[in-house]
Amino acid sequence: MELARVHALLIDLDGVLYRGQAPLPGASELFDFLRERDIDYLLVTNNSTLTREAFVERLAGFDIQVTPDEIMTSAVATAAYLRTLAPEGTKVNVVGESGLVHELERFGFVMAGRDAEYVVAGWDKTVTYEKLRVATLAVRDGATFVGTNPDKTYPMENDIIPGAGSILAALVAATDVEPIIVGKPEPIIIQRCLDLTGSAPAETAILGDRLDTDILGGQRAGIGTILVLTGISTRDEAEVWTPRPGLVVSDLTDLLQRWDAALG
Repeated sequence: MELARVHALLIDLDGVLYRGQAPLPGASELFDFLRERDIDYLLVTNNSTLTREAFVERLAGFDIQVTPDEIMTSAVATAAYLRTLAPEGTKVNVVGESGLVHELERFGFVMAGRDAEYVVAGWDKTVTYEKLRVATLAVRDGATFVGTNPDKTYPMENDIIPGAGSILAALVAATDVEPIIVGKPEPIIIQRCLDLTGSAPAETAILGDRLDTDILGGQRAGIGTILVLTGISTRDEAEVWTPRPGLVVSDLTDLLQRWDAALG
């Protein structure tokens, strides 16, 4: 992949800029680099638990200054997608945290139980049997099942823990219904990002740590792909991935050195 041709970068968060509460090397420098060279960017995360404002606050703690408009979460993308299917006031049952509920309410949806027309499930660190029970009954009653993202795991500082995909798997097992997925690697969230940046696919790349979401999503969307090895996927996994990522870097410092050299 030719870094010199990249004029817009879609940047994953977890496993790329930080792991848990620990920033990763080169994170703040990446934004200095992009701004100095007038390269557009959008932060794109499958994490639906936080609002965009909460992500702004978290990133500020890592010396990264961004605005809410520069962040696209799977919660925002899911709420926007649902709004194309259903009118304001539609009842939605949520298995998720405050970030997802906030965005759905911002788009005019009403929180509900078994009587919901849609069940939206995402990462939920407070998930209970009762939440799963009500969501299961709603889907079995005919509610449309939507998942924010399929990430089976989530990278912490020193561990890998269950992610949204693990919760979706429980609901699939209980309902025999596969959800509509909005987040990476599906094209819904990537296309929304391209619409917001106004960038052409040939001049856009996605930077992420997961082959099965970030890289696959970029490949499906026809944009460049950069895998950074500070999160989930490993170099060995990248070697056998088909097609291979456009570029594999050990960390953001490695990426910045290569990009700077490519630009001369």
